[in-house]
Amino acid sequence: MKFESGGPSGFPDSYFLKDSEGNQPLSPSALESAHDRDDQALDAQNFEKLERRAKNMLLHQLSRSIKSTKQLRDYLVKREIPEPVIESAIERFTEAGLIDDLRFAETFAASKRSTRGLSTSALRRELAAKGIPSSVIDEVLAEYSQEDDLRTAIKLAEKRIRAMAHLDREVRQRRLLGFLGRKGFSSSICFSAIKAAEQSLNQ
Repeated sequence: MKFESGGPSGFPDSYFLKDSEGNQPLSPSALESAHDRDDQALDAQNFEKLERRAKNMLLHQLSRSIKSTKQLRDYLVKREIPEPVIESAIERFTEAGLIDDLRFAETFAASKRSTRGLSTSALRRELAAKGIPSSVIDEVLAEYSQEDDLRTAIKLAEKRIRAMAHLDREVRQRRLLGFLGRKGFSSSICFSAIKAAEQSLNQ
């Protein structure tokens, strides 16, 4: 069987793709480039699909509770979302104001102070563990003074000591010291709070 000449490698032109004008046959290198463009288009489609998935995940997480950038990024990593997709989704949410580490830090600090009675130093450690930048932590905790810590510690000690009224004074104070220490209060604040609690117990 004989083939008409004119195509690369002796094959007829009909065996090869035409260019956009339908005139010239594409060489093997041009054909490979066409395949590469198809792969790139497919990658772009996959990126958009993954980004939509990442955004849905972020919306679900934020609908449950406010979260820091680090918390959300760690969540997407665990769900095996590619890093470029994660960064793109988080950037878009940050620009839209849906992710805001300052707002998160303010809400987190106020909540933990109110519900758990954490000291300023304990709040600092927990915010850092959430990935909040030190500059943001400093800004938020500037509102909490040493007097605030003392008032919080006294309130905790007075509430706790009522359940220890039957214990010896020394045992009671030792337990209160450990309890307040675990909340992150300094030794001076702990002793002042315990003294105030003992006075309230004797009134």
